[in-house]
Amino acid sequence: MEDRLSLEFLRVVEQAAIAAARTMGLGDRHKADEVAVEAMRKAMDSVRMDGTIVIGEGERDEAPMLFIGEKVGAAVHDKSREYDGVDIAVDPLEGTNLCATGAPNAIAVLAASERGGLLHAPDLYMEKIVVGPDCRGAVELDAPVAHNLQAIAKRLSSDIDDLVVVVLDRPRHEKLIEEIRATGARVRLIGDGDLSAGISAAVVGAGVHAVMGSGGAPEGVLTAAALRCLNGQILARLVVSKLEHKERLAAMGVKDPTRIYDTHELAPGKSIIFACCGVTDGNLLRGVRFFGGGIRTHSLILTHDQRQVRFIDSIHLEKKSEARVRL
Repeated sequence: MEDRLSLEFLRVVEQAAIAAARTMGLGDRHKADEVAVEAMRKAMDSVRMDGTIVIGEGERDEAPMLFIGEKVGAAVHDKSREYDGVDIAVDPLEGTNLCATGAPNAIAVLAASERGGLLHAPDLYMEKIVVGPDCRGAVELDAPVAHNLQAIAKRLSSDIDDLVVVVLDRPRHEKLIEEIRATGARVRLIGDGDLSAGISAAVVGAGVHAVMGSGGAPEGVLTAAALRCLNGQILARLVVSKLEHKERLAAMGVKDPTRIYDTHELAPGKSIIFACCGVTDGNLLRGVRFFGGGIRTHSLILTHDQRQVRFIDSIHLEKKSEARVRL
């Protein structure tokens, strides 16, 4: 199933990325997100599956398309199906501000698993630490920053001042940034896109050794799905700061709001597919390129059971006889 369905999801993220890329640099983040959502939903509804969105654009009243609980796939319309019981987490455009301003690392993202294979995470913040395969098991969410960085450096046979830690550039991270810099490690601040950064941390040669700080819980689950395939690790805990947060968690069946989730608890599925496509140029993926006669996309497809990591460079030719491939 993974092999065939992963190619279907490749097409889904490609279409979302292409739609978003047409709005790149126009300064309209709402439009960028809207067209990505519409394109992703249209492509997803052509897949012969019985799918359910478990992480999407929000609740039904807030999101007209790809809302949590929405049924997607051809089986919804004509009962034709090849894949049953697929849970899907989506971020049609991770980095709406990045796309709107033409900044790096905007991507279209999707993760899928069998029913129950992805945590139904509420749209809250999560404290997170993300590391690659070599550092799996070496870090603790509640450990001092210096302790974690020493452990990472030891596993990588590096000095602390060789490390690069990605942190979202937010006022809430001022103390964290100071503590990282005090160890001698370098900080790479990003405006958006901690999911893209989390994937980079698990890929040797990407120049990222850890991601620290708080970001969205849905992005945490998507990151975990990718890390299950890449052998990396994410440790995360929901940030519960209001009574309404506790009430919402209770309604979703979360009994312990202080629980620290490991990678396999955020994405426990036995069969996991992760797909993303670059919208703007980034650390791992090139952005969408338009040329006379076609479009070029660069995507990453991960599968857990098959243990495959595929970087896919696609050229989509226009349907006319004079269209030609360009390098």
